[in-house]
Formats: sequence, C-alpha cells, structure tokens
Amino acid sequence: MKLQNQLTAAFTFLLVIILTVAGFVIYSLILDLLIQNEQRQLEQKGEILVNVLNERYETRRDAREFRDFLEEQDLQLFLYDRGQDVILISTLPDQVVSGFYFENNFADTTKNVWEYGADKYVTSRILFYPERTNLELILLTPMSDLRVVQHDFFVRLLIVFIVGGIAAILLSYFFTNRLVTPLTRLRGQLKNIEERKFDEIKPVEATGEINAVAKSVYDMASELERYMNTQQMFFQNASHELKTPLMTIQGYAEGIKEKVFDVAETEKGLEVMVTEVRRLKTIINEMTLLAKLDSEQKMYQPEEVQVETFIDHVVERALPLANEEDIQLKHKINGDFTIFIDEEKMLRALLNLVFNGLRHAKSIVQITAVKEKNQIMITVEDDGDGVPEDLKPHIFHRFVKGKSGETGLGLAIARAIIEQSDGKITVETSELGGALFRIVFD
Repeated sequence: MKLQNQLTAAFTFLLVIILTVAGFVIYSLILDLLIQNEQRQLEQKGEILVNVLNERYETRRDAREFRDFLEEQDLQLFLYDRGQDVILISTLPDQVVSGFYFENNFADTTKNVWEYGADKYVTSRILFYPERTNLELILLTPMSDLRVVQHDFFVRLLIVFIVGGIAAILLSYFFTNRLVTPLTRLRGQLKNIEERKFDEIKPVEATGEINAVAKSVYDMASELERYMNTQQMFFQNASHELKTPLMTIQGYAEGIKEKVFDVAETEKGLEVMVTEVRRLKTIINEMTLLAKLDSEQKMYQPEEVQVETFIDHVVERALPLANEEDIQLKHKINGDFTIFIDEEKMLRALLNLVFNGLRHAKSIVQITAVKEKNQIMITVEDDGDGVPEDLKPHIFHRFVKGKSGETGLGLAIARAIIEQSDGKITVETSELGGALFRIVFD
C-alpha cells in the first residue's frame, strides 16, 4: 500500500474511533441533560399550579373544583397525601394509577425516576404550603418522549459528524498528498543517484523536515558526483604520474640491457632510474597515506596540544629548508591556548603547507595562530605569485599541482588530516602578495 493511502487510512481509522467515542459520550450526556431539564420544567409548572391552587382553593370543601382544575391541565400528575399515603387526585386512568402505586414507593422522596410497565417516568414533587397539609403535587413525563428528543438530536449530530468526517478525510488526503508528493519525487531522485544519472537530479520543492532531507539528498548527490569525478580524475592522474617514471625506467633499463649506451650514458641512466624509483616510492607512499587518512579513523589519536609548542615544532623542522632557500620563516602566536588534535598528523599537514610556501615564496613565509571567541585559526602565507584563480577550487584535489609542484598530493593530504580533525582549510590571496592557507577549528 502506498504511503499516502496508509496515512489516509490511519487518519480515517483514528477519526472514526474519536467520533465513535465522542458520539457515545454525547449520547449518554444528552439523556442526563434532558432529564435534568425536564425536571426543572416540571418543577416550574408544579410550583405555578400549587400557587394557583393555594390562592383559589383554600379548603378541602373545594375538592371537586380542585379536581376539575387539575384535570383541565394537560399534564400527567398525582395529588398525593403524604400523611395518609394515598393518592387523592390523578389525571391518569385508575388502572395506571394503581400500577404506579404498586410498582413505586410514593413515600420515597429521593427517587426521581419511576417505573411503570416497560417505560420509565421523570418525576418532580412540589409541596403545598403550609406543610402541615401533607399535600404534594407529583408531575411525570415519560422517558420515551425524552428518548425521541435524544434520538432526533443524535441523528442531527451524526449527520454533522459524517459531513465533518468526510471533510476531514478530504483535507487529510490533500495534505498527505502534499506531504507524500515530495517524498515520491525524492525517491525518483535517489533512483537517479543509484543509476548515476547526476545530470537528471533536480532540487525537490518541499517544506519543513522534508525540505531539509531533500536538500541533504541534493547536496549528497552533488558531493557524490564531485567525489566520483575526483576519483576518476585521480585514477587518470595517478596513471599518468606513475606511467611517466615507469616509462623512463623501462627505456633506460632496455637500453642498458641491449647495451646501446656507452659507459657515461649507462651511469647517467642508472642515476635517472634511481631518481625515478625514489619518486615512484614517494608517490606510492603518499597515495597509501591518503587512502588510510580517508578510511581509517583509528589512525587519529587526538589529544590536547599547546599551540605555541606545536608551532615551534613546525618551525624547527621547516627551518633547514628555509635557510637553504634563503627564505625568512616567521611565526606569531596571539595568546596561550591549546588545540585538540593528533599532533603527529597535524604536524605533517602544516609542514606540507609550509614547504609549499617555501617553494613559492620570494623572501618570506609567515605562520600565525590566533584564538577568536571559540575558534582557533592558523594561517600560512607567503609573498610568492599566489594560486591562480582558476586553480583555487581544485587546489586540494589529488594530483593537482601548481607551478613547481611535486607529486600533487601534499595539499590533498593536508586537507584530509585537517578535515578528519574537525577543521576546515581554505586558500586565499595574502596581503604579502602570495597564497594564504587558512585553517579554522571550531
């Protein structure tokens, strides 16, 4: 069953249960309210009759006029003498009067509902004043009349429930349709992702949490497409980077084997082969490291590290290369604070950035660490030519090399380490004129 039909069926079932319970409760309350209302009306009528009788007929000698007056009223009533426990006058037939007297205790003033035959009667009792007369007027209304009113009211209520229920179900179908339609479209987008049809993926219009999920799916598809393109580019670049030194090694190896080189060329060829083997080893080691950084969380063992001490270690390791290149290496730490990182891995990442700066700088490389609010920011900048604008979006991808780059994996390794440490790295243009790499930890 479709989700929309499931939601509509569940809502309809719940609505039926609620309306059934509400109808049962209301049906029961209606009868109680009708009984109470009828008792009040009988009491009001009885008080009026008693007042009239007290004014017109003051003695028992007026009994016939008394009886005639009561019989003229279109009411079911008894004139009861409590002292003698006898019914003096009734507007009901004698047989009915006898039945009431036999089945009910007229002396019991606490009972408001009497029984006669298969029906019940609501009663109201009004005393004549003064009380020493012991006369009491008892008025009755059959419950069957009240049940007719109850039934009529309930039928109307049932019609209202049916109309309201149908309207509620239609509204439910409308709103569930609005809810399910984006999910249906989202399922289609996921199918496109499964089939790798990234060019057919479009944003799904929705609201609330579904909109957030749809946006996440769209972002995931974009990231997956980027990742797959990156992987494809990675394999292409890796193939190229590995093929070039292998072809060089193969060419010299075959030449030496076939003895087409003289002694000097053979020595030169062996040196080239050794150099290319070292280059291959470096590339393979960095590719292996990058794969582990992306997949093995156990490689990271973060701890609290003093930032000043950490930067000092970076400078100590980069200083020999800076002196060799005649580059001034500066560092500045604003404040005394710590950072939660894997020191060994982060040292590798920051050294990659510093070495990159030293290769491109003209005279200076500067490292800065500051803490602002809850963020720690580390920057590495130089006064070289900077990163070309068209290269900035791809500079952290694998085998993407700038001018005088080496393997094209150093910045990719740095980004992997920083992101696994819950940080972000970006590249900008430095005020010194060259590149500025900014690392931010929240």
